Amino acid sequence: MDKNLIQRTISGLVYIIVLMACVHPLGAETINKVFPDSVKQYQLYFGLIAFLFIMGLWECFRIMKFSNGYERWVVFPLALFVFYLFTKRYFNHGFYFDFRLTEILALSLILIAVITLFKYTNELYFDSGKLIFTVIYIALPFGFALGLPKYSAMQNYFTQEVFYLFILIWSSDTFAYLTGKFFGKHKMSPKISPKKTWEGFAGGVILTLILAFFVEKYVPNLRGNWIVVGLLISIFAPLGDLVESQLKRSFGVKDSGNIIPGHGGVLDRLDSFIICAPIVYLYFILEKII
Repeated sequence: MDKNLIQRTISGLVYIIVLMACVHPLGAETINKVFPDSVKQYQLYFGLIAFLFIMGLWECFRIMKFSNGYERWVVFPLALFVFYLFTKRYFNHGFYFDFRLTEILALSLILIAVITLFKYTNELYFDSGKLIFTVIYIALPFGFALGLPKYSAMQNYFTQEVFYLFILIWSSDTFAYLTGKFFGKHKMSPKISPKKTWEGFAGGVILTLILAFFVEKYVPNLRGNWIVVGLLISIFAPLGDLVESQLKRSFGVKDSGNIIPGHGGVLDRLDSFIICAPIVYLYFILEKII
């Protein structure tokens, strides 16, 4: 068997196991069977998101190739401060679904950053543009991800929104790939991602909606309507992949990193999550208000 295939398989399994252990309540339950009362599920989740945020920040910093200006030294403290503001709110106080102006502004900044990447790429060749984009593209999505599940240290509960978010993202990617492989003819964005087709996109939407229907029907106590969540994920997950592909293409980089042997870096694995997490967060807020 090809050694690269073995490496990809093992590293992929380890990645999935670690991820699932940190986003599903069974993770802490399993660990506590071996080391009684050693960890809470919300601690595992917070640790995971913090780690992915740091690694994603480092990878984005390397991709964008900062020069020796002050921005090179400001980007990490600024991104950490922004992420800290999210942790201060969600880790200590939970998610209240309140329509804060600052959060709407932050969500709008993500949209502006994506538009800039595709339409005004030259702006990102200046260190000031790199600084702003890195903070928005990395700190804000991982910050919003902290507010997706309900969790409480006092009552010791942790809900499964992020677990099913990953399941639907993976299903969208897998279904789109398989549909595109067998039926794809019309390229979606040949210059950025040559393998993506509109047929694959349609297959990803339809099959992810079917899976989302079963999540909505058989999994209680999740926020919102998961058929709607499935639709949002099937639409925006491919966009997340295109955003990261465009970022790497703009700076002549093949992979964001090599932390996951055979699979690339954190941004390569979480490109869809980075876009889907804020979108689903916004839906949860609007769904509660409406």
